Amino acid sequence: MSETTATQQPAIHPIPEGLAERAALLGGPGGILAQEQIDEFVAQQLAGQDLDGKSVCLIIPDGTRSVPLPRVLKPIHAALAGRAASVTVLIALGTHAAMAPEAIARLVGAPDADGIAAAYPGWKIVNHAWDDPEQIADLGEIPAERISELTAGLLADTPMRVQINRLCVESDVDLIVGPVFPHEVVGFSGGNKYFFPGCSVHDVIDVSHWVGALITASRIIGTLGITPVRQLIDAASDLVETDKLCFTMDVISGGKDLNALAFGDPQAAWAAIARISALTHITYVEKPFKRIVALVPEMYEDIWTGAKGFYKSEPVCADGGEVIIYAPHITEVAAMHPGLRDIGYHNIEYFTKQWDRFKDHPWGELAHSTHVTGLGTYDPETGVEQQRVRRSFATSIPQEVCEAYNVTYVDPASLDIDALREDPDTLVIDHAGEVLFRLASEREGV
Repeated sequence: MSETTATQQPAIHPIPEGLAERAALLGGPGGILAQEQIDEFVAQQLAGQDLDGKSVCLIIPDGTRSVPLPRVLKPIHAALAGRAASVTVLIALGTHAAMAPEAIARLVGAPDADGIAAAYPGWKIVNHAWDDPEQIADLGEIPAERISELTAGLLADTPMRVQINRLCVESDVDLIVGPVFPHEVVGFSGGNKYFFPGCSVHDVIDVSHWVGALITASRIIGTLGITPVRQLIDAASDLVETDKLCFTMDVISGGKDLNALAFGDPQAAWAAIARISALTHITYVEKPFKRIVALVPEMYEDIWTGAKGFYKSEPVCADGGEVIIYAPHITEVAAMHPGLRDIGYHNIEYFTKQWDRFKDHPWGELAHSTHVTGLGTYDPETGVEQQRVRRSFATSIPQEVCEAYNVTYVDPASLDIDALREDPDTLVIDHAGEVLFRLASEREGV
């Protein structure tokens, strides 16, 4: 790792002029798209594409994203029927747990698992098997020198092995379909992020997430521009030599309706909707709050995913304040990442100032640890770690487990949510995890 620290921040490049305009756009930050508008837009955009007789890999998000996916998938199905030779729907899990058939049915709008085939005849829907080497294609390595250029020196001696689900490279066409939200690692999600990390494995995930951690989630989340992590993702995606198309969407809070829908290549479609998401998914407040209670919805099944409630509210927590992840339904930290128990939750300096101790631990887990901690300091001489804010879990994870992860435990039953809503020093966030909160003083330039 480079000697560069999280306090030496690389530049965020503005979205290139004309990039967003390359995409076709329906809607905007105000209003709600009618189904007839969506149907017509999808049909028109796909009518002009070379899809006849082609194999299509259709890449979609998993259940941790609020999005009315069937409203776009059904017109896509109609547009591809009789044209594409085959369509395989790949759920971009990253390293999330595989979705069960019943959960997939809910995601795609089928009545139940048995009804998926009837709802989408001819389509095959599969989970990204990130842990099955037989399903992964190796696209080569981006050398350390190039990684250093892309990250402005945050990583100076680390190459990046680019591996991805075989379906993405063995199909004739990759069609990404997914929303764009403020994101703690890349700035704004969507676009090529569905390839990496959505359909990739550990190396790209670890490298990209660690770069985001070095910048810090507090600084990068909701940054509208081409971040170093976005540059890494785009560079890896350049190695996927297929025809790449993308529908991106701006989702109204709650996930039932769309403000906007864009279509084009993944970079252009991302840029078009990221501009809109910056207007619709960032809420500005005048002052920081001493306490924040993030009510995490049940679509987040563990802390690995439910921690978005922390990322997206911590920027408006006062120094010395507390962010409480309120999720009584969550019973575990991260079943797919047991290594987190070995490191616990700490700030970025805790790891960078003890790098020889932690450099061989999966970097994606290190990054997550810092994301759920926020800004802070660590003194290697005294061993004292100080956090800017306190983070607490009000979940069904036992107190002794929370303490083993270096996290404060709060009994969910001890919180009177209605009373907390009346407290002027407390911010209660419903459906936490998708809308980012920022101070109004930071609004300039967004």
